[in-house]
Amino acid sequence: MPTHYKGSREETRALNAFINLIRCSDSLASRLGEELESYGLTPGQFGALETLYHLGPLCQHALAEKLLRSGGNVTLVVDNLEKRGWVRRVRLTEDRRMVKIHLTPEGKRLIARVFPQHLKALVAEMSRLSATEQENLRDICRKLGRVALPSADGQRKKADSEKEVRHDSGSTE
Repeated sequence: MPTHYKGSREETRALNAFINLIRCSDSLASRLGEELESYGLTPGQFGALETLYHLGPLCQHALAEKLLRSGGNVTLVVDNLEKRGWVRRVRLTEDRRMVKIHLTPEGKRLIARVFPQHLKALVAEMSRLSATEQENLRDICRKLGRVALPSADGQRKKADSEKEVRHDSGSTE
């Protein structure tokens, strides 16, 4: 559905592209979310479990950064996962302010069962695109996801010391 906004050609093109991007993302997330719900998981819970499964225990702050979520959102997700016995919090002895989130054996069994099924559903969804289209989409998303800082003249440019937001499943940094 294109925009009904009557702006410049540049504005209309950008707005239409953004609308299509968001609608596509929401539609895909909805379809994949239904599959996760069959396991009793929200997308946020799945993301946390999957991240801990592949990267190991993480401090809650690091988990929030990996998931591109706020600390408060991750606290709620971890609280709910902990109530269900899928994760546990471990306070570090060397710095009692730091808490690492660990998968429990039950949490590991759950994500080990759910992840392959979710991946299968994701591959089926993405198979609508050719391999080249999938790589192009990945490149475009990475380009849009990069953080750019305003320069003195008001233009946005990539800073040498900037932290790049990764929307890259191939990166586990």
